[in-house]
Parts: sequence; C-alpha cells; structure tokens
Amino acid sequence: MKEQIRPRGRIEVSPNAIASLVHEAVISSYGIVGTVPKDLATGIVDAISGGGRRGVVVQVRDGKIVIHLYVVVEYGTRIAAVARSVMNVVKYTVEKSLGMPVAEVNVHVEKIRISDLD
Repeated sequence: MKEQIRPRGRIEVSPNAIASLVHEAVISSYGIVGTVPKDLATGIVDAISGGGRRGVVVQVRDGKIVIHLYVVVEYGTRIAAVARSVMNVVKYTVEKSLGMPVAEVNVHVEKIRISDLD
C-alpha cells in the first residue's frame, strides 16, 4: 500500500522577490545598460524603499507570471535582438528558479545610451 503524502503548508514568493530575481537577469544581459522606473511615482517609491527592482513590474495572475521591463539599451546594438534575448533570459531564469510558468515578458525600451563619444 502506497502512503499518501500530504502537503504541510505552501510556499509563496512575493512579486518583489521575483522582481529582484528578474532585475539581476536583465542587467546581466548583453546590450542592456540598465533599467528605469516606468513612471515618476514608481521611481519615487523605489528610491524610498531602496528596492532592487527598479524598472521591473511583476504581476501574478491565475498562477502565471506577467513581467514588464523598462530598460535602457546600448546605442549600436540591434534593439529587437536585445529585447528578444532579454525576454528569453528572464523567462528561463524565472521558470527555472520558481517552477512557475511565465505567461508574458514585455520589454519597453525607454532610452538608448551612447557610451563613448571618442
């Protein structure tokens, strides 16, 4: 006879924790210079809270994760290729770390930065 295993609780991961994980994946991606807040109000809240999730908005709907990224891209890179790469890296990182499906990763390119003017 097989013994039934009953869950003794549950594991919850806050959207802020997911956003921190996503932020690390984004800033380590090729062609990404950084992230920016989606608007002034979000920027003020991020500055006050000291959170490492600036430019990352995470929503959990029906057990699936929806992520919005607000990024700064390096001038001279192919924006579409960088955005697709970031989408793939973020989706892979979150699904591997949390075991939850990522429904959407939306990349919003807010700025383009020119590094060297030499």
